[in-house]
Amino acid sequence: MKRVALIKGDGVGPELVSSLLRVFNVVNPDIEFIECNAGAEWWEMNKTDSLIPKETWNVLDNSDACFKGPTTTPGGEGTPKSVAVSIRQRYNLYANVRPIETTTGVELCCVREATEGFYFGGETKITDDVFISIRKITREACRNIARYAFDEARRRGYKSVVAIHKSNILKKTCGTFLEETRDVQKNYPDIELSEYHIDDMAQQIIKNVQRFDKSILLSTNLFMDIISEECSGLAGSIGLIPSANIGDNYAMFEPAHGSAPKYKGLDKVNPTATILAGAWLLEYLGDKDNAEKIRLATKDTITEKKCVTYDLGGDAKMSEMTDEIITNLKKYMEE
Repeated sequence: MKRVALIKGDGVGPELVSSLLRVFNVVNPDIEFIECNAGAEWWEMNKTDSLIPKETWNVLDNSDACFKGPTTTPGGEGTPKSVAVSIRQRYNLYANVRPIETTTGVELCCVREATEGFYFGGETKITDDVFISIRKITREACRNIARYAFDEARRRGYKSVVAIHKSNILKKTCGTFLEETRDVQKNYPDIELSEYHIDDMAQQIIKNVQRFDKSILLSTNLFMDIISEECSGLAGSIGLIPSANIGDNYAMFEPAHGSAPKYKGLDKVNPTATILAGAWLLEYLGDKDNAEKIRLATKDTITEKKCVTYDLGGDAKMSEMTDEIITNLKKYMEE
């Protein structure tokens, strides 16, 4: 039996995780879920130097994977780093992956280096008027994420990797990222490498999204954080987008969206991203059959449009859309 650390999160997180567990009850995976605390709501009550308690780290250390509901990261100087960043850095989950299918049928996948860049936490005060944020880029991390991107292209049957950068301005950091990506590409002669400046990419992904059909979009931490959100909008709703954080020996799965505290307790938000992230977790742990059935049932529910949430043009509650997904899932379980 596999062990999965289960962080319900903040805001709408607990409701979404409950929806996922209802779906899991249908397929009955051979998994022990161990609930543990993390996030801003726990931190507000305990005020430690981390959003993750020591007990949760112990669970994470002894699990096969993690599922995390959306969590809130408090802002302001002196507050702890986010739950996701902390887990990514501790377990070297260097690849943040978001598959996207746009409303026009374009299929692409965003691959983001997730352990360094501006997110490694290097900010300093020079004077009362001057503050500096340090962007950490290492050749090792660039090689790791480039290899992952080209491998992911092969797994998905894609023929293109698009490297997104700003090397004309950030000559050392983005320059290193491009050097390593070009070097890795030499081992993948069947996959084309193209390069775009981040500012150009921001408009090309809107203006000419079809150009990137069947492509892996690859970039450093902050740049791909932004571009992947833009791509999520092209899918119609970020509520549709699952996210995986993958390393060599561990992985964490989560919906791509945030905790939406204003919707907490309203049974309103789209459960799709959470349910699809859960399917991805099952696939990672070796249960590909049930993962695919969950994906098909979810796709059927969205396609039929009989019972979908407000962001998809419907008026269903989260629980009602989950009910519909479960109804469709049971049909696949009977086949």
